[in-house]
Amino acid sequence: MSIAKTAIVTGANRGIGLEISRQLVREGVRVVMGARDPVKGARACASLKAGDLAVSHALDVNDTKSVRRLVAYVEKHFGPPAILVNNAGVYPESKEARVVDTKTSLWRETFETNLFGAVRLCREVLPLMQRVAYGRIVNISSGLGQLSQMGAGSPAYRVSKAALNALTATLAAEVKGQGILVNSLSPGWVRTDMGGTEAPRGVEEGAGTAIWLALLPSTGPSGQFFRDRKPIPW
Repeated sequence: MSIAKTAIVTGANRGIGLEISRQLVREGVRVVMGARDPVKGARACASLKAGDLAVSHALDVNDTKSVRRLVAYVEKHFGPPAILVNNAGVYPESKEARVVDTKTSLWRETFETNLFGAVRLCREVLPLMQRVAYGRIVNISSGLGQLSQMGAGSPAYRVSKAALNALTATLAAEVKGQGILVNSLSPGWVRTDMGGTEAPRGVEEGAGTAIWLALLPSTGPSGQFFRDRKPIPW
């Protein structure tokens, strides 16, 4: 069975997700752009002017049924996806927030998207990749999630991204030798709605490592954490 060069990108209607979609299309990859707001998703998709290589689909990564609908759509129309980019994320707290001041509800909100959203997508997509013994799973993490450099501030976001890194390493170990590579990356501080206007990096630079990981050859790394295509400590 031939492998469909189809990618699923979550949170694809803006920022890094949109740029990842744009660059994948340039590489000849068909991209299914998941977005919580279908109108915004369709508008973002149209902005790529990619013809049949880009389609938008409603996706709420916090809703298992929504995730299953998107994956079923991809399988029906394009076959097993070759690439999954877990980009959707939230940062609902201030940089000055502290553990003792952060409500449990905010912790739950952050983990629901940043960790469990990725879990839901992996759970549905992985069996399809295993069927054809090929897949590239790319988790968009953050330097704030590095245990080796963990510090104060934004505790829910930090811990959720550290957990996403742990998911990456765990899943990579589970699928070792099956033709599926799983990695995470820190895009750096990027000028997006989340990163703000003072960030030093543009979205093009922020998306670069994700594209590299999405298109890795079979001999590529798995279970690692990257920035600028170089491995960095967990």
